Amino acid sequence: MKPTTAGHQSNRPALSADKSNLREATDAVARFVEELQAGWDHHDADLSNRHFATDIIWGSPFGASVDGYAELHPIHARLKRSARGGNASRFEIVSVRAPAPGVAVAQVRRVALGSDGQTIEPSHDLTASFSEMALYVLIRRDGVWWVVAGQNTPIRPA
Repeated sequence: MKPTTAGHQSNRPALSADKSNLREATDAVARFVEELQAGWDHHDADLSNRHFATDIIWGSPFGASVDGYAELHPIHARLKRSARGGNASRFEIVSVRAPAPGVAVAQVRRVALGSDGQTIEPSHDLTASFSEMALYVLIRRDGVWWVVAGQNTPIRPA
């Protein structure tokens, strides 16, 4: 490998260069985000977790690791009932990559909203409503896109 002047390798690949794969991945992420939004709006983990794989791995916004749907779903059901993170939120796709056919990697922001529909500013208060950034990995299996990994990070003041 030949180094460039910036210290980067000159043969570094762009893994999401295939426009068709990227379009399919972006469409899959958009459908998933619609499910997240519906699940949040209706406080319904069955809706938001509809396309979570049985062997999903998950990182919570508080540093916990969760292994598998059977462990994750009851946690999400409890959190939805208690409106943890805020009563209202808006999900936004930040970025999507398609490093291989049938693979999507996405950053999705969940913005906590107040009762007036306005964004709740980030806070250091761990009991307050909070926004978060998530990284999701989706895999297409038999024509269906499944979430196989997720990692949430709370958004705090700079």
